[in-house]
Amino acid sequence: MEFSAALRQLIQVPQNVAIFSHRNPDGDAIGSSLAMRHYLEQHGHTVHVLFPSEYPEEFEALPGAADALIWDLQPEECKQVINKKNLFIFLDFNALDRIDKMGDYLRDLPAQRIMIDHHLYPDPIAEHMISEPEASSTCELVYRFIDSMGDRGKINPNTVGKCIYTGLVTDTGSFRYATNPQVFRIAADLVERGTDDTGVQDMIFNSQKEKNLRLLGHCLSNRMEFLPEFKTALIWLSRRDYEEFDIQRGDTEGIVNYLLTIRDVKIAAFIHNQPTVVKLSLRSKGSIDVQEICKKHFKGGGHKNASGAYSHDSLKATIDKFKSILPEYKDKIWTNA
Repeated sequence: MEFSAALRQLIQVPQNVAIFSHRNPDGDAIGSSLAMRHYLEQHGHTVHVLFPSEYPEEFEALPGAADALIWDLQPEECKQVINKKNLFIFLDFNALDRIDKMGDYLRDLPAQRIMIDHHLYPDPIAEHMISEPEASSTCELVYRFIDSMGDRGKINPNTVGKCIYTGLVTDTGSFRYATNPQVFRIAADLVERGTDDTGVQDMIFNSQKEKNLRLLGHCLSNRMEFLPEFKTALIWLSRRDYEEFDIQRGDTEGIVNYLLTIRDVKIAAFIHNQPTVVKLSLRSKGSIDVQEICKKHFKGGGHKNASGAYSHDSLKATIDKFKSILPEYKDKIWTNA
């Protein structure tokens, strides 16, 4: 990474910093935000981390997670904090609508802005933009950012290291996809520095509640459809399912990935009925581009092999629409079989 003198000055001189990440923050959003916070505090910056909505319980063990401000729960406190900041850092998103009302609030405020992200098609939301869609995760970029600043020695294994490792693990599915050689070098360096890689994996994957396994069983037994002519599988959940299983934030994370374990499945879809919208999460194998499907047909986006979108149609109408567009991609699906 190459940085301008102005960006280096921003980092090396203490600022009053707000770090933002996207709604429904995942391991990469939370990990990159907290890692950046712990790094900047070593340079004397005053830092607050803000999310639009709550994060899954398994990430509560990350250092500093309990200090994060949640706009949905405390909007006035968030506004008071934001008003005092002179530097905004945007992590793991590249358009202000990804942070909802918080984005509207800070849009015209007089603060300098840095964006670090790995999603496609960034909006010009910052003076300093690091956008690398080929990166595995924003945590990979945060590590490289710190390293390029000459500050690898500030990667404390129990704070910065643990948070970065969390994002690497979650956004690569435990190093199964979206990897590159640099990811493994970063992971190795973090472990050599003393980051407890087994502990991070345990925090993420071995902290499920009984209801989560029962929900997964319900999804696989009662809500899974296989469309062999399109090498596609989908799982759907209704509002009634949400009530019956008391589904809360983070409870459905990762369910879509089970569909990709089926040998002949190239596209996996998880379509579920949230209170005001229907959410779609798409995954794919190989060179099949589900980001194109989300962007073209549902005004969503993300990555080639992992994308999402929202629909204001009914659950059934959304499922029907998704199925209706598959013939458009049949040749690509079978070509990549």
